[in-house]
Amino acid sequence: MGAYHAGSLAVQQLVGVRERADHTGRALGQDISVAAAAFLGRQPLLVVGGPDPATGRVWTSPVTGTPSFIRATGPRQISVAGGPPPTDPLATALATPGTPVGSIVLDPRTRRRLRLNGRARPTAGGFPVEADQVFGNCPRYIQRRETYERVEGRTPDAVRRTGRLEPADVDFVRAADTFFVCTVHGDGADVSHRGGDPGFVRVTSPGELRWPDYPGNAMFRTLGNLYADPRAGLLFLDWETGGTLQLTGEARTEFSDAGERTVCFTVTEAVRTTAAVPLRWSAPECSPANPDD
Repeated sequence: MGAYHAGSLAVQQLVGVRERADHTGRALGQDISVAAAAFLGRQPLLVVGGPDPATGRVWTSPVTGTPSFIRATGPRQISVAGGPPPTDPLATALATPGTPVGSIVLDPRTRRRLRLNGRARPTAGGFPVEADQVFGNCPRYIQRRETYERVEGRTPDAVRRTGRLEPADVDFVRAADTFFVCTVHGDGADVSHRGGDPGFVRVTSPGELRWPDYPGNAMFRTLGNLYADPRAGLLFLDWETGGTLQLTGEARTEFSDAGERTVCFTVTEAVRTTAAVPLRWSAPECSPANPDD
């Protein structure tokens, strides 16, 4: 599988970073290193995304467990114990063999992250993922959260679905310093992290969000996917209460003459879940890399 598909190559060419992208693309591989396997085994949170095989809509969801619930079971495979509840919009996709999935493990304590993309191979009690691509990212735009605690005995409250953001959702998104986005292309799916100071995501209407695309590793995997396929799924996580807001819809990238990039996301469906995850994190220390917008 090549490092980049046509969508990423087109955006790299448009922005003028093809040479740099070729250099950073050397980090893309299929094998899970010993260090990566150890990192996975220490984490309580996995964010996974992909397309629903029935509707085609793209969703991003959290999966949690005690450390070691994610295990490298081979040089190119991880096994995830458990999964999202049946009410989660991604549950059907993860139960369908061969579904393309993207995943990211982000550790706010160390500001490290690891991405693994491949195919779901569901089994009783979990879902292995056969890796097509495994790679790390720099810590830019990750907010440090020093500690977390696990709250036992809480189950997700009833899921609410609407076709647009409600007033409470608008306030939640505007206060967010982090979200996750899943995008897709002909060869698979990819989940990435977006971070910034609170307010970096703007709500322009109950059906539209906008955020700046900050400088990164020049791979343009997310924007490259959107160049080829506008479908996307967003996950906003309340780090203090465990609540989630999941959005599915379509996104496009606007390129300015000054070289700035803005992503505009149109909401098709919104899903809210109270106490979706049993993790409660300490207050954030914003990344020093966050731009002053």
